[in-house]
Amino acid sequence: MAQAEPRRKIRLGDLLVESGAITQEQLKEALREQKQSGQRLGRALVDLGFISEHHLLETLARQLNMPLIDLRHYHYEPDVVRRLPERQARRYRAILLDDGDQALVGLADPTDLFATDEISEVLGKRVKPAVVREADLLDVFDRVYRRTSQISSLAEELGEELSESDFDVAQLTGGEEVADAPVIRLLQNLFEDAVQMNASDIHIEPDETVLRIRQRIDGELQEQVMNEKRIAPAVVLRLKLMAGLDISEKRLPQDGRFNIRVRGRSIDVRLSTMPVQYGESVVMRLLDQSGDTLTLDHLGMPAPILERFRRVLRHPHGVILVTGPTGSGKTTTLYAALQELNHPEKKIITVEDPVEYRLPRINQVQVKARIGLTFANVLRSALRQDPDVVLVGEMRDQETAEIGLRAAMTGHLVLSTLHTNDAVSTAARLLDMGAEGYLVAAALRAVIAQRLVRRVCDNCGEAHQPDEQERAWLRGQRRNPDMYEFRAGRGCPKCNNTGYSGRIGVFEYLEPTGHMLDALRREDATGFVHAVHQDENFFPMVDNALAYAARGMTTLQEVIRIVGELEELDRREWDASSQETLEASEADS
Repeated sequence: MAQAEPRRKIRLGDLLVESGAITQEQLKEALREQKQSGQRLGRALVDLGFISEHHLLETLARQLNMPLIDLRHYHYEPDVVRRLPERQARRYRAILLDDGDQALVGLADPTDLFATDEISEVLGKRVKPAVVREADLLDVFDRVYRRTSQISSLAEELGEELSESDFDVAQLTGGEEVADAPVIRLLQNLFEDAVQMNASDIHIEPDETVLRIRQRIDGELQEQVMNEKRIAPAVVLRLKLMAGLDISEKRLPQDGRFNIRVRGRSIDVRLSTMPVQYGESVVMRLLDQSGDTLTLDHLGMPAPILERFRRVLRHPHGVILVTGPTGSGKTTTLYAALQELNHPEKKIITVEDPVEYRLPRINQVQVKARIGLTFANVLRSALRQDPDVVLVGEMRDQETAEIGLRAAMTGHLVLSTLHTNDAVSTAARLLDMGAEGYLVAAALRAVIAQRLVRRVCDNCGEAHQPDEQERAWLRGQRRNPDMYEFRAGRGCPKCNNTGYSGRIGVFEYLEPTGHMLDALRREDATGFVHAVHQDENFFPMVDNALAYAARGMTTLQEVIRIVGELEELDRREWDASSQETLEASEADS
């Protein structure tokens, strides 16, 4: 094995003083700070403001004759990075970038000769060190050193322990060594990987010959397939125990929840099981309870919409509705609104199914339809509790809608959701549900429709020229394609080669006024839609989505996707309405 040549110990402070980057007095003060805080000398110098981090790294690279590598734009191979075990990588703050005859290793502290010697020993070859930024290094660790390999190996270990004829329930339900059971370690790695990747959901799906584990990241499912299908019953059993479900019931769906701590964060897990052809499917929604609930300022609402929404929230009474499909962020918007309203002088009651986030000072009620605790029944009781603000998880039927509307007319502010295509069709949906037109006109204060679009990856985003199909779509929307400068991600390790990283809400805002209210009182849905589109204060969703794309926040393709969803829903609703009219005329004849 190649051995590194003997080298003299390098002192970071002396290097920086010799280069003129800092003074001797500054070094002494930084050393005193380092002694008190225990942090690295370089970090102490940056925190004290004696040198910028970029200047520090540039000076180190120049003085040590090493390359300075920006990991945000360096196209490393995850498989190569993982050849340096995670334990050594995190311990020495090092990343393997090239595993050729000489290993190119990025180091947060390139003066640490002991680290380079140890890494050389582990890799069995000479190390060529490079300088990298520590924050970027830690970010790469969280993306590259995922738990997928541990999950696969633990699945194999569990598969060897279990067979279809000798399944040992006691091993999974208790005992001194339960924490070391492969199924427990598998689930621990599964949750750690999901939290590390900011997954919103975990799907566990048994197939005929394999077990599929899928994570929803930025709205898209990413799949891991394991050949150990026999482990599925053990995994499902353990999850049922954690959620307090009936482990003997496999024929009916069940719902439960439990709380876990992962990477120092408190995660609330909502679990749903469902019998499928090859066993039981499990879906878990992960809700991070450790951080603060989002405020309105963090939702990404355009300033004009945010200003008007805040103003309408200050009304003492009325109905405010948030609409959109499942997974569009409606609950997040409502909780942000509650944060805005949550003051000691206000009594707030929520009626939810399920309660997603626990909020201080707010009385939250979980709906349980099987014992008669329905939205309508709880809402009636809530109104006798002297509330100022009531949140109804969803207006699902005529009874709930009418109680909510009448509550708004009697001095309460009511927040709720409705499953409609857009803000414009919300009033028509309320009328279709049987609500009286005069009630809707008197109570409805504002409607927000929303979708989530994926953000362009800030690491690999670049200018994008629309193709002919996209240009044709823009012209169909009466937009000039040459007026916009779009961006798209080309794909990089940071975004898992998707070109996207994170999501942002796209909103449509509507406040009924004037001719709109007249149309509602007449129960004239067509007249209402016409009046909305004549209103200069109406913010259509497609306009907001295009504004995001023009600013490089999302792609034109994402805009076309959500507009396509809107048009498809419009078509379905029109077909359903036509079918109902046809059936009614046939019944009359």
